[in-house]
Amino acid sequence: MSPLAFLDNKNILILGLGATGLSFARFLATKGYSFAVNDSRAHANSKPLARIAPKALVIKGAWDKQLIRQADVILASPGVDINLPEIVNNRKADSVLIGDVELFSRLTKAKLLAVTGSNGKSTVVTLLAHMAQACDIKAELAGNIGTPVLDIIDNEPDVVILELSSFQLETMTSMQALASTVLNISDDHLDRHKTLENYRAIKLRIYEQSEFAVISREQADASPAELSKVATSFGLDTPKEGQFGIISKDNMRYLAFGEQRLLACNELPIVGQHNELNCLAALALGYVAQWPMSIMLHALTSFEGLEHRCKLVPTDDGITWVNDSKATNIGATLAAIDGLAQANQHLILIAGGDGKGANFTELASSFDKHVDKLICFGKDATQIARLKKDSVLVKDLTEAVARARSMAKKGDLVLLSPACASLDMFDNYMQRGEQFISAVREGI
Repeated sequence: MSPLAFLDNKNILILGLGATGLSFARFLATKGYSFAVNDSRAHANSKPLARIAPKALVIKGAWDKQLIRQADVILASPGVDINLPEIVNNRKADSVLIGDVELFSRLTKAKLLAVTGSNGKSTVVTLLAHMAQACDIKAELAGNIGTPVLDIIDNEPDVVILELSSFQLETMTSMQALASTVLNISDDHLDRHKTLENYRAIKLRIYEQSEFAVISREQADASPAELSKVATSFGLDTPKEGQFGIISKDNMRYLAFGEQRLLACNELPIVGQHNELNCLAALALGYVAQWPMSIMLHALTSFEGLEHRCKLVPTDDGITWVNDSKATNIGATLAAIDGLAQANQHLILIAGGDGKGANFTELASSFDKHVDKLICFGKDATQIARLKKDSVLVKDLTEAVARARSMAKKGDLVLLSPACASLDMFDNYMQRGEQFISAVREGI
């Protein structure tokens, strides 16, 4: 039976008119299926859809209860909260609700490597793609990053490297990955998932859909229940046989596999212990996939990292300015602070934005230990500022940079790592990062 048989002669409804919704539409139109589309946003752009499927019914401005009641198959974009009463209370009991990665998983014959976690997953999957290219392996990067996954279905890659968000894992049951990992789990998206326990359970589903697990030794509750599936692990401690970790010798730190030193950490172009951990995770996944270790290590030395993720802003003022706008949750900011802080360097932190319901108290210990001055802006600035005495509240990011400059001396580190989403003041974290860069450069 065709894996698409469940779509035949069915009422198909796409929820969401963003990039994923349009990829659903392209896929269905190519296969000859008719469908309807619903988006709760009144101003959602439906012009691209009109070119893809001019006869498709489109309803915008609210979740349409009648369309949902009529649907046999609901294809949900990850940005759509499938637990909303308008959706849950109006679905047929026997309707099918899946996301794009679930549909892709039912169709693809490619080998899959899957990565999730609250932080670091974009760096790890991009690094994996970089290493695959160096190994002359035809790889596609998809999921929560890059091209919508259904748009690569006909490309016939050797391996698909999937970055998976909790929103995508929520609608997945059929992935059969070769190997997967949960990098870490911290407060994120609790405005949608409600509790950390529920969020963790959704993340851990990735292991149920993988042949092998690659686990972090840094966080026990990010491990699978079935430990017999564990192929290897990674952490910042000294590794045992068959594990990836760090060996310290003669005041040098090395990425290591068991007792074997692989690469000096000072040869990595991305800085901080959190990035050492990202490199170890990528090496561990590549190891399970049987990629050549020597080529992977050489590729590490040429990886430039992601924009807006612990990236230096070049200046000649003697101050180290770091743009970590991609730190949209508490865990990412903790990783940046702990990874970059040095005993002989003052650290001025700029943080704030929309915390998405997170409990910021987890930051307090790191603030006390590593942060010398705290500057806060955005929707949840007051909550964050309460965590450190003499914090400074400002109206926007431009003022935050100006205040940081007035405080900083040569040799100091100024870190933008918001611990919050950006949508209270910006279109996205990229725009926030660009404004930070502009403000830094305009002041020198």
